[in-house]
Amino acid sequence: LEVQIVSLFDQKNVKGWWPCYCDFDPGIPRELTGKVEMELEILTKEYAESKPAGKARDEPNENPRLKDPDRPATSFSWFSSPWKTLRYILWANYKWYIMGGLLALLLIAFVLIFLYSAPGALSEKLIGAI
Repeated sequence: LEVQIVSLFDQKNVKGWWPCYCDFDPGIPRELTGKVEMELEILTKEYAESKPAGKARDEPNENPRLKDPDRPATSFSWFSSPWKTLRYILWANYKWYIMGGLLALLLIAFVLIFLYSAPGALSEKLIGAI
């Protein structure tokens, strides 16, 4: 594996994808677990003081300007809001199966209630007619 060495002091600005490795056990070779897109820039003290930057999206949000994240509606914590999980994941994908299952349960309940009460109603009709 050949890695290109970059001197930040020579280039002043480096942008790219930086690998993240996991090496818990010294006996096992390290494993690539992800990558982070990052831009590194080295500045003189005077230039850094003339153009301040806030942390994350705090003011002053310049140099570079960080736009608000464009997160989808399903970006949520399922643990804090299980109803959103049901709505966006289960209901969206299995809506017709859920409604069909509930309709089948309702139909089965009506048939069972009919079979349970039919013999008593039938014998009452027969005895009442005599």
